[in-house]
Amino acid sequence: MHSLVSACRPTGTIAPMQLIRRLPCRLTDARPSALAIGNFDGLHRGHQALIECAVSLTPDNAPSLMCFEPLPQTLFAPDQPVPRLMGLRDRLRVSESMGIQRLFQLPFDLDFAGLSPQQFIDRAIIDGARAQHVIVGQDFRFGHRAAGDVDLLRRLGGSLGFDVHVIEPIMASDDEKVSSTGLRTALNDGNLDRAEAMLGRRYALSGRVLRGQQLGRTLGFPTLNLSVPVPPALAGIFAVCVNGLDDASALARWPGVASLGKRPTVNGKEWLLEVHLIDFDGDLYGHHVSVEFIAKRRDEAHFDNLNDMTAVMQQDFRWAREQLQPIVTSETPSEQRCADVP
Repeated sequence: MHSLVSACRPTGTIAPMQLIRRLPCRLTDARPSALAIGNFDGLHRGHQALIECAVSLTPDNAPSLMCFEPLPQTLFAPDQPVPRLMGLRDRLRVSESMGIQRLFQLPFDLDFAGLSPQQFIDRAIIDGARAQHVIVGQDFRFGHRAAGDVDLLRRLGGSLGFDVHVIEPIMASDDEKVSSTGLRTALNDGNLDRAEAMLGRRYALSGRVLRGQQLGRTLGFPTLNLSVPVPPALAGIFAVCVNGLDDASALARWPGVASLGKRPTVNGKEWLLEVHLIDFDGDLYGHHVSVEFIAKRRDEAHFDNLNDMTAVMQQDFRWAREQLQPIVTSETPSEQRCADVP
């Protein structure tokens, strides 16, 4: 599938993205912002519709996103954090590929949550982003206790000098609105095809390869270890394809098996994404990779001993080979190694 915004990328040179994490800030150029506001967790097709509008307003405006960390629901209920769909690195990478030039990722704390709608507009939209256009969804709310809505935003925009663009919901194939909540449900259920339909791309997580405890290597299954946004929106054992995000990694849709969880058999306590690359021999420590989730095998399980765990892992690898064979051969140039899954 292709992004909704792929055809709307401006031609010519695109300025490097600016990441703004505090207000007030200094913008790298004098253009006003075409500012899409929302949580933007996942950058699904609904978010892409907002991005498409922002990008269409170049070159006179800088297409921009404004989102908040943590998510408001998590701030108010920290014992029930919202499962996360992507981290900052992925948000930067995906949004920049769609044409976004400014990303405002602002801290959401009790002081910020206490701003009135007028104060939010003054501080974030006018003084912070210098927005000439504001792009939101129909259900957008803002200000203390979500007192502001789209109608109020329009009225204030008319008097304060910015235009408001309200984007219609994007519907999934079964007439369900595409949303971060629906995407989280699909991933939690292991329904990766449904997640792909909502995203317009396969679900993926990226990160820098970390040095682990080398247990996988000891068992004959060396793994790439990556940290993930927590709590993640999915967990379990998956067939995956791995792409390198830097030239030195030399990976392009390499097949693998991934475990995303807390590793109960070895008393793990932190969330970790572990990926075993099938028939790969190389050192990737320190490199950045992206892991595409293709199919789910099973939930994470506790084993009484490492021998039992190893036996099940071997079954997982045989299953992954079957799952990945038609995918990598159809989507990867034949001269690349991962087009042939033994």
